[in-house]
Amino acid sequence: MHFLLMAIFAGVVATVMAVIDSERHGLRAKALYGLKVFAAFIGIGFVIGWVMYFIPM
Repeated sequence: MHFLLMAIFAGVVATVMAVIDSERHGLRAKALYGLKVFAAFIGIGFVIGWVMYFIPM
């Protein structure tokens, strides 16, 4: 469930950031930027999750 919510959030944020980005003008450039942002969100989420796994509570 957590991964699904993280993926939905990452997808929405990546889509919005790709659409409002003024530096990239082509549809292909915007799509690649959106995919990079999505991958960054998911990757950073996994890294933070693994770091938090080893922190004792």
